Amino acid sequence: MKLNNLSMHKTEIKIPSREDILAVLRQAQAPLTREQVYEHLKLSEDQIPIIEKRLNAMERDGQLMPNRKGMLLLSTKLDFVAGKVAGHRDGFGFLVRDDRGPDAFLSPREMQKVLHGDRVLVRITGTDHRGKPEGTIVEVTERKTNRLVGRLVSERGILLVIPEDQRIKHDILVSPKDVGNATPGKVVTVEIVEQPTRHSQPIGKVAEVLGELDDPGMEIEIAVRKFDVPHEFNLLTMNQAESIPNEVEHKDLKGRVDLRDVPFVTIDGEDARDFDDAVYCTPSNDTKGGWRLLVAIADVSHYVMPGTPIDQEATKRGTSVYFPRRVIPMLPEKLSNGLCSLNPGLDRLVLVCDMIIGPKGAMKAYQFYNGVIHSTARLTYNQVWDALTDPQSIAAKAMGHVYGDVENLYTLFKVLFESRQRRGAMEIDTVETQVMLDPDGKIDKIVPKRRNDAHRLIEECMLAANVCAADFLERSKHPSLYRVHEGPTVEKLQNLRTFLRSVGLTLDGGDDPTSMDYANLMKKVQGRPDQALLQTMMLRSMQQAIYTPHNSGHFGLAYPAYAHFTSPIRRYPDLMVHRSIKALLAGKRYVPMPLDDREFEDYDPKRKVDKAEEISRWDQSGNWFSSTERRADEASRDVMSWLKCFFMKERVGDTFQGHVSGVTSFGLFITLDALYVEGLVHVSELGTEYFQYSDSLHELRGERSGIRYRLTDPINVQVSRVDLDARRIEFRLVQGVKFESLMREPAGKPGNRPQRQQGRRKNTGQLQQAVQDAGKAAPALPPEESATTRGVNKKRAADESRSKAAAEKKRKEEIQKAKRVVRPKPATGSKIRTAAKKSR
Repeated sequence: MKLNNLSMHKTEIKIPSREDILAVLRQAQAPLTREQVYEHLKLSEDQIPIIEKRLNAMERDGQLMPNRKGMLLLSTKLDFVAGKVAGHRDGFGFLVRDDRGPDAFLSPREMQKVLHGDRVLVRITGTDHRGKPEGTIVEVTERKTNRLVGRLVSERGILLVIPEDQRIKHDILVSPKDVGNATPGKVVTVEIVEQPTRHSQPIGKVAEVLGELDDPGMEIEIAVRKFDVPHEFNLLTMNQAESIPNEVEHKDLKGRVDLRDVPFVTIDGEDARDFDDAVYCTPSNDTKGGWRLLVAIADVSHYVMPGTPIDQEATKRGTSVYFPRRVIPMLPEKLSNGLCSLNPGLDRLVLVCDMIIGPKGAMKAYQFYNGVIHSTARLTYNQVWDALTDPQSIAAKAMGHVYGDVENLYTLFKVLFESRQRRGAMEIDTVETQVMLDPDGKIDKIVPKRRNDAHRLIEECMLAANVCAADFLERSKHPSLYRVHEGPTVEKLQNLRTFLRSVGLTLDGGDDPTSMDYANLMKKVQGRPDQALLQTMMLRSMQQAIYTPHNSGHFGLAYPAYAHFTSPIRRYPDLMVHRSIKALLAGKRYVPMPLDDREFEDYDPKRKVDKAEEISRWDQSGNWFSSTERRADEASRDVMSWLKCFFMKERVGDTFQGHVSGVTSFGLFITLDALYVEGLVHVSELGTEYFQYSDSLHELRGERSGIRYRLTDPINVQVSRVDLDARRIEFRLVQGVKFESLMREPAGKPGNRPQRQQGRRKNTGQLQQAVQDAGKAAPALPPEESATTRGVNKKRAADESRSKAAAEKKRKEEIQKAKRVVRPKPATGSKIRTAAKKSR
């Protein structure tokens, strides 16, 4: 994502959209030259230079394909499919298609040509063994990976950078003259100077030396580069931030409602540094038994104007990214922790959602307006909850005169929460965790995060404001970004119903269940032994929430329209919603700028855009900010996985009790009950028999014994291996019920063995029932280990881990050796590439 400087045009020029160009080529019976396209579009001389850039961009994106004569063809008519390469850690990959068709499988041979993230044109050549489409890369239209992070190693005198991203299987060759001051073993950032081909490895040069792998904070430095998270503000952005005043100026108050006498409070976590929302509640004078709720949100849009350096940088980031002990903010600190943070005792500019709520939680009226507030107190969740549970506590007395306002908020919360339950919103009871770090930034322990009604109080206030924002935009027919969460797909719904039938439950609603149907089912499973399993299954049946201008409601919250309005300091979509609302208040219309750097070249804020182009820009924004949200989540998960692996390194050989948190065809994911760490039990560790995987039931079942493993089953495991590079923890089963154990005669109880007659069992029905019961029962706890036994177990596990690693290394060497025999020799190549071939 790159944003170039604005280029202003003095006259308004209407530019045909990409769809207009595609329509001309679809209607043509043969390929067209560029001049013929101009004629069909009836372009003036002023329009041609701009449309040239758009045609070039469409070629790079794979929408158009010039033939040898330079004539333009639709790539779809050539049976080519454009898309993005998604690599897999096992060497193969997939084409994520631009037309949202089914992903195409790319073999390891095809993946030799590209890196994860590259844009390509693919010809579908057949199907794989599962019936999925398989493709061949015809052309690489855009190289997306020009920098990556990895470890510098020396293999037989050849310097290589091994990427940290497991989705990239190419090692990067580095010349000794391009290594700088890096030494083998260091974590570095490498710049790709020659991209890979089928017959050659990529070549790069070291651009940055980050340090040793186990340096404090190194996992974060790796993650931000691995997932391409912008983490440094450029000079233009910092200069603009410095030019912003430190305090609210008198001229900024013009046209704003003065609310500095209203005792607003902020309620956040103890470690929060930016405060973008403040609340105040009082009984309503207009509605008997009702309430007036004011939610004031920092007016970031007053300081961050579209197209400015700060705005361009915030657009690239999309969201703040949260790591243990570090935050990469969306906005410079002067704004995020200063002028836009609603710190107590300071004047701050806000956009206010002023609501009247009835005695049963119904929204009676609302309005938005620009305001200025002076927050009275900065409160924490624990402080508020301590005060509400004990009005005579020190926490309650410390609040002084605002305690009564907090009580009003709590009373309103209970009203809104009851309304939420009547509406059919889902209540998921899950355990959240937080990590406690030692002075070196490594995990000391992982503890469950306790939520109380103070958290829920603020959540309900924010939900109310978000709903009003979405309703206001929808009623005004002004495009914006909604937070859309759709219900289950047909396939997921079918799998859920199949699973529910196996446990004697049903989901109402037929082919189109509502959130109320889900909520009613949630109530039925409360208190059941398999409650956690059922909740997990219901959650997995629903789709992921996204940002889009096309409102289809929020299924989980049971809202017909929902938008993010309350966090513009850390989420760009909220900032866009603010701009839309403020434009409506001023009688104007907010149209977002194009995000594609190629279209940005011809951007003119004065040029009027038609409705199709306007919606196209909103679509573009929704897709981009949904992707930045996923990128932030992936980076945060990667850091947490690294920390957990480092935490478990010293626990190889130890035994823990856990439960099944995921079931796949290749094994079970186990979450340890005491440590909240997840690892894999490979299917080969479950026994010598074959296991059948059921996607709808989320279980593995033994073909011979009938033993089954399902989500949330309790299980006992031993830590067998920790792989920091792959962010993977491996377990093995310790002691469980096996089929063979049912065949054995219990010690001291002769005669319990099933009777035989002429080589056949008489009680096969009883035995079959016993096997089924064994599969359902929790495995027995392992015997208490002595210190000596534990040491032996740890040594054995460590030895096995080393043996596995050595065998894997030997296997890879044999594969490389085999490849050398059949690999054709390139016609030309640098000394580095020649040396690399010799080293293989």
